[in-house]
Amino acid sequence: MNSEARRRISLDDFRHEALSETSSTNSECLARARAGDRGLLWITAEKQTGGRGRRGRPWVSERGNLYASLLLIDPAPMERLGSLPLAIAVAVHQAVRHVLPHTAEPLEVKWPNDILIGRKKTCGILVEGEALPDGRHSLVIGIGINVALMPDNPLYPVTCLREQGSSASPEEVFAHLYASMAEVLEAWDRGRGVREITERWRRVACGIGEKITVNLPDRSISGHFAGIDDNGLLMLDTGAGRMMTIAAGDVFFG
Repeated sequence: MNSEARRRISLDDFRHEALSETSSTNSECLARARAGDRGLLWITAEKQTGGRGRRGRPWVSERGNLYASLLLIDPAPMERLGSLPLAIAVAVHQAVRHVLPHTAEPLEVKWPNDILIGRKKTCGILVEGEALPDGRHSLVIGIGINVALMPDNPLYPVTCLREQGSSASPEEVFAHLYASMAEVLEAWDRGRGVREITERWRRVACGIGEKITVNLPDRSISGHFAGIDDNGLLMLDTGAGRMMTIAAGDVFFG
C-alpha cells in the first residue's frame, strides 16, 4: 500500500491496551509490530520492570506514574521524521497543561521534547524505530510522566504533577494524552505540517535567547539558544555572527 495515499488519522483510529506490569511498554509495542500489528496502538502499564530512557539510561517505573507507548507503522517518509519529536512535545505539553492548576510553576518544552515545570523535568520521551521483515517501518513513542513520584535524576532537577498541585491520576493524564496526540499527529500530517508544529512548539519553548550548553556524543558546545529553524533543528549562536544548527543533543541552561 502506498502510505502517502492513506487518509489522515483521527481519534477513532487509535486503540489502547492497559497492562498491570510489563518489562517495557516500548518493547511490548515493538513486539506487536513484529507480529504484524497495524499501528496506532497505545500500550500503558502501571509498572515497568525494565523501563529505559535515552542512550540506554534506566527509567525508574514504580506504580503511581504514567508509562505509555504509542506504536506507529510507516508514520512518514524518513526525510520527514526529524520534526516528529517536536510534535510529540507539543502533544505532551498540551496534555499536561490540562491537569496542572494555575498555581503551578511555568510549563515549558526544552528542545527537542523535554517537558519542564519550573525548569524541572517531569517527563521522559524515548522514540525507537525498527525495520520490519515485511518492509514496513515501526516507530514507537515511549512517554513516561512523573504523576505522583519523581525518581532521582543525576542529570536534571525533577518534579512531578502532584508536587505542582495536580490531583490527576495516571489514567486521567493518559486520557488527555490520548486525545492531544491524535490531534497533533493529524496536524503534523506525516511531516507535511511541520510549519504548524514548529510554530506551536516555539510558543511553549523554554530558554530562547539564553546561554546553553549542548552535549553531543563527541563534544560539548556553548552559545545562545536562538530557537529552531523551520525543520525543527536547534539554532545555536556561537558568537561573532556564527549560527550552528544541531539535530540531536542534550541541552543544559547556564
